[in-house]
Amino acid sequence: MKLFGYWRSSAAYRVRIALHLKNVACESITVHLVKNGGEQHHDDYTALNPTHLVPTLIDDTIDGELVLNQSMAILDYLDNKYPQSPLYPESVMDKAKVQALSLDIACEIHPVNNLRVQQYLVKELNIDEASKLAWSHHWMTVGFTAFEQQLQKTAGEYCFGDQITIADLCLVPQVYNANRFKVDMAKFPLINAIVERCNQLPAFIKALPENQEDAVT
Repeated sequence: MKLFGYWRSSAAYRVRIALHLKNVACESITVHLVKNGGEQHHDDYTALNPTHLVPTLIDDTIDGELVLNQSMAILDYLDNKYPQSPLYPESVMDKAKVQALSLDIACEIHPVNNLRVQQYLVKELNIDEASKLAWSHHWMTVGFTAFEQQLQKTAGEYCFGDQITIADLCLVPQVYNANRFKVDMAKFPLINAIVERCNQLPAFIKALPENQEDAVT
C-alpha cells in the first residue's frame, strides 16, 4: 500500500491518522505541492490523480491494483478493509450523524483553505495578503461556529460520544490549519477540548505534519 501525500495537506493528514489508528503499514510518497511548480501538476502524478490533489492511495488487492483519490473515500475504504478501530458507530442512525459531522468539515470548511483556492485568490483575483487572510478567517469561523453548535448535541470525549470517529479525523487537521492561518479559536471550547484529547493519542501524534519525513521546519 502506498499513500501519495504532503506533510501539510489536511486531507492526507486525515488518512495518516486512520492508518496509525488501525496499525496499517503504508509507504508514504511525497508530492510536494509547492516545489518544482507543484509536483501535483507533473504528468506522472496526474496520470494517477487528474484532480491534481493529494492524497492518492494505491493498494494491491486480489482483484488488481486499486488507485483511489479523495480522502473521505480512502477513509471509508480503509475502514471497510481493516475493521479494527472502527471509524463509525454501529448504529445506522449514529453512522449517518457522524458522516454529517465529518462532511461539515470536509465539504464546508476545508475547501476555503485549500492551496489552489488560496493561490487563485492571489494570482487570478489579485487579492492582497491581508484581504485573503480576512476572507479565509471569515469562512473558517462560519464553519467552526456551526460545528461547535453541532458538538453541543453530539460530543462526549470526542466529536460523537466517547468513540474516535471519522469526524475527529477531519476536525484535528482542520484546527491545525486554522492555527496556521491564525484564526481566533478561543470561542470554540468544545472543539479545542476534543482536539487536545485527540492530540494526546499516539496515532494522532504520529500523524502530525511536523512528524512526517518530508516536513519542512
